[in-house]
Amino acid sequence: MIEVTVPSVGQSIQEVQISQWLKQEGEWVAEGEDLVELETEKASVPLPAPTSGILVKLLKAKEEFASVGDVIAHLEPAERPAGGGAAAAGGPAAGAAAASNVGTGSVASPEVAGGKATSVMPSAQVLLDQHGLSAGQVRATGPGGRLLKEDVLGHVRTQPAVASQPVQAPASAADVRKVSGTLEMTLPGGEEAGLIGTNRREEVKPLSMIRRTIAARLVQAQQTAALLTTFNEVNMQPVMELRNKYKDAFQQRHGVKLGFMSFFAKAAVEALRRLPAVNAEIRGNNVVYRHYCDIGIAIGSGKGLVVPVVRNVELLSFADIERAIAEFARRAGENRLMPEDLEGGTFTISNGGVYGSMLSTPIVNPPQSGILGLHAIQERPMAEQGQVVVRPMMYLALTYDHRIIDGREAVTFLKTIKEVIEDPARLFLEV
Repeated sequence: MIEVTVPSVGQSIQEVQISQWLKQEGEWVAEGEDLVELETEKASVPLPAPTSGILVKLLKAKEEFASVGDVIAHLEPAERPAGGGAAAAGGPAAGAAAASNVGTGSVASPEVAGGKATSVMPSAQVLLDQHGLSAGQVRATGPGGRLLKEDVLGHVRTQPAVASQPVQAPASAADVRKVSGTLEMTLPGGEEAGLIGTNRREEVKPLSMIRRTIAARLVQAQQTAALLTTFNEVNMQPVMELRNKYKDAFQQRHGVKLGFMSFFAKAAVEALRRLPAVNAEIRGNNVVYRHYCDIGIAIGSGKGLVVPVVRNVELLSFADIERAIAEFARRAGENRLMPEDLEGGTFTISNGGVYGSMLSTPIVNPPQSGILGLHAIQERPMAEQGQVVVRPMMYLALTYDHRIIDGREAVTFLKTIKEVIEDPARLFLEV
């Protein structure tokens, strides 16, 4: 029997969360094949199987926490079964897969044929009994074909005739209470069985490792830094015209789309070169000035905002920057970012405009001293040479640590960004 343990996934990381099991009990897994995804405070990390064999038992369920070195599963070394990836009937894992356990908490279901549920969660079984349903009538969406409570509730909501059937009385009167004139039933252990006539369900989930880290770092920034935000606005027409003129040729030559972020990354490099304090950090009683630009690009993922770092942006071309951002965005969407992708960084750019934000005050990512916030582009009337013209305008925001950056430097930084974006030729002429 092989014990699958949580490996060391980075310096200072002592705890992980089970993001999802990629294999279920009774399944055969090849050596090196991803077994489970572990979520750290920085990224999701896949854990491969140490040897080929049958996954006998899961000791940690999805969203549970484990420390480095903890045993999270048992693997029985074995050759690949003749019939496919699952353990053969009567094999060493068959009994374990059929029984309830700490890893899954599910019970075997007789409805296993025709693509139906392979197992039913206890809370889902109670709802099935209450509504007079069988597992074969409800489409299962859980991992490995498990039928979840949410699957039953969704089926009931979309099937009025079934939903109107009488609901069985709870085991005791103590489990019934009135909520706004509506009967509510609660299962033993605090799980809700649902409400009659209204939806007042509550669901309690632990904060993910990434969300816990985001919360801690944002609070740290508010408590330890003297944060202040200054604003400016930029006319995006010159960059938009340049992009529209060359975007097809750019994509054909470099194999990647030309976006606005590479323009702002290059503009930020120029501004950081002129105002080195924005690229510095306070370390104890010292100020550390960095003569390189590792710029973090905030990317929204399914589990929260992540900020992968593009290294040495001052040495990269527009195509290099766009390729790096596209690759990070792809891996973030697949939860495949590694801890080293998120470490370091001397400055951050966050584009809330992709979600429609018009104005915001971003929070510095410590120990950095500044973050540039980009916002939605909106056509607005502007005065130019005594005439009112309509221009595509964007608000810029720079949040900075006032302990190291003065207001003059912050305003000059944003003014530099504005000058470069409104006259992109400066990027090539270095003026």
